[in-house]
Amino acid sequence: MGFFDFLTQEIAIDLGTANTLIIYNDKVVVDEPSIVAIDIRTGKTRAVGKEAMLMHGKTHDNIRTIRPLKDGVIADFDAAEDMIREMIKMINPGKRLFPPSLKMVICIPSGITEVEKRAVRDSAEHAGGKEVYLIYEPMAAGIGIGIDVEEPNGNMVVDIGGGTSEIAVIALGGIVCNKSIRIAGDNFTSDIEDHMRRQHNILVGERSAESIKIEVGAAMEDIDNPPPDFAIHGRDLMSGIPKEITVSYIEIAHALDKTIAKIEEAILATLEITPPELSADIYRTGIYLAGGGSLLRGLDKRLSIKTKLQVHVAEDPLRAVARGTGIALKNVKNFPFLIR
Repeated sequence: MGFFDFLTQEIAIDLGTANTLIIYNDKVVVDEPSIVAIDIRTGKTRAVGKEAMLMHGKTHDNIRTIRPLKDGVIADFDAAEDMIREMIKMINPGKRLFPPSLKMVICIPSGITEVEKRAVRDSAEHAGGKEVYLIYEPMAAGIGIGIDVEEPNGNMVVDIGGGTSEIAVIALGGIVCNKSIRIAGDNFTSDIEDHMRRQHNILVGERSAESIKIEVGAAMEDIDNPPPDFAIHGRDLMSGIPKEITVSYIEIAHALDKTIAKIEEAILATLEITPPELSADIYRTGIYLAGGGSLLRGLDKRLSIKTKLQVHVAEDPLRAVARGTGIALKNVKNFPFLIR
């Protein structure tokens, strides 16, 4: 049996718009930004993940950085395939005589179309996947948070990722009702870029806006442990000269307000179509938040005020979906909701 184990590698992939995580042997072995740097002259991949992210926004004409996923789905098929293949190589940096046969479970947004689903499957198969299963992100998040998804109890999971926000009510090992909106972390970043341009006449790049979101991002003004003001550098639109400004969490909370309101609307719309018995369960259990977007300061408090329900943030929200995908990988035969 050991010989066959050597030839087969079981991996779980959280293929995200912002970050890709790979779980192997119950451990997160790869946690890299979902970005690829391509050499325009040769068409070959120069770098993947963190290395490519360092180049993002700083490239010359011969190098182009590509984010292969947009709004939770594959936008550039070839770049996605290269990215998956290179990240799988990071699991075992040493060369093998025979490349292992890969058994994969990959998570996908719940609002994905059949064509987009096919693109994910094809990319995985071209990258070496012999046996590919797909799992919906809110289901994976629920499993990763520690919810028993197969019980006859209703649980609401809100997974705010980079490209999509997935809102789903889960019961009996299935998604009863859901809403997948293409408004999430990337929209927060672009809101901050727009705000800097409009309010301060300063042009900041995507990476700088991401830093602002992480350091002083907030969903409301009234938060516990407010962060100190954050200095950011960019190009002055009037003079063209680089300059520094200081931003506060209150300013960023105003900038993100409209986008967060759209996520609130989607949660309320999902609650409206939830069957009454499951609504009763959700009243008791509350709403579970996962994904990088749930780390936004005060978001749980804001959603709790809006819905009048308890809101729980997952223990490690960035890895909740990956953890759930890893558990699904070990229970492929027992989980009927996996898509072949």
